[in-house]
Parts: sequence; C-alpha cells; structure tokens
Amino acid sequence: MTTAMSGTGAAGEKTGTRLAAKVGASLFGLWGILHLWVGYEGLRQYIASPAKGQWKMFIGGSKAPVDAFTFPNDPVTAHVHANLILNFCIDVSGYGALGIIVSWLLFKRGSWLAYFLGVFLIGICDGSFTILQLTSGIIAVSIPSVSGPIIWLLAALVTPFGLPVPRMGAASQAL
Repeated sequence: MTTAMSGTGAAGEKTGTRLAAKVGASLFGLWGILHLWVGYEGLRQYIASPAKGQWKMFIGGSKAPVDAFTFPNDPVTAHVHANLILNFCIDVSGYGALGIIVSWLLFKRGSWLAYFLGVFLIGICDGSFTILQLTSGIIAVSIPSVSGPIIWLLAALVTPFGLPVPRMGAASQAL
C-alpha cells in the first residue's frame, strides 16, 4: 500500500494522508476549477449576449431544445433573466471555490471535515444539477455536462481510503 504521508499531528507525528486522499483531493480541485469556469462563462455571456447567450448554456436537452425555446423579447424580462442566470453562475463559482478549498485541506491536512464538506455540500450542488437539469432533459447530456457529477462521485468514493484513521481525542486536529 502506498503511504505518501504528509502533514503532521499534534506531537509532530505523521497524519497519514495517503495516495487515495491525494487523488481525491486532485479530483475535488479539478471539480472546483471546472465550476469556477461556469462563473466566468456566465459573466462572458452576460456581457456578450445577455439572456439569450446565457440561456444557451443551460438548454438543449431532449425536453428543452434550443429551437423550441422562447427567449425573452422585452427588455425587462431579458434583464431579469440575464441577472438571475448570472447570479446562478456566480453561485456555481462559489461551489467551485469550495471545491478548491476542500482540495487544499485534503492535500495539506488529510481533513475528514474537508472530505465531508466536499461530499455533502458539493453533493447538493451536483445532485440537484443531475436530477433537475440532466435527467429531466433540460440540459443535453454531454461530456461537459456529466463530467462534474462523475468527478465528484469519484472524489467522494476514493478519498476516504487515503485519509488518516480517526483517533479518540483527535477532533481538534480535524481541520
């Protein structure tokens, strides 16, 4: 078993972050970077083609084909749509930042708290996206649209195999 130890505990002992946790941390980091891109792309579309360009990022599935979608025509509705979509994209970027923080904490500290934040908080993001957008047919199923949930699932599955075994009294070292 590869141990690739890193980080130190209270008395200078190794925390035991092994290869599996580092692979999981890398996956959480990759997930974070991909989701930071959503905020960038949402802002880029907001500047270039508010509402219409933004909507094209989020439709195209079997239940919401682009050619059947009615884009907002009046300025007020278009403005409201553009701002709501930009807000959504920025929120997704916030999840991306969380993914990068989780990645860093896993790499540097082998943190079980970071792992559970990644599993549950990022899981809310990807779980709702998968159910409400992908499986419902709103967004087209493609490599970019399924990569986030797949990367998150792999990170959630592999990471705990490389984290240090929790010890009694080690709660203060969780971060």
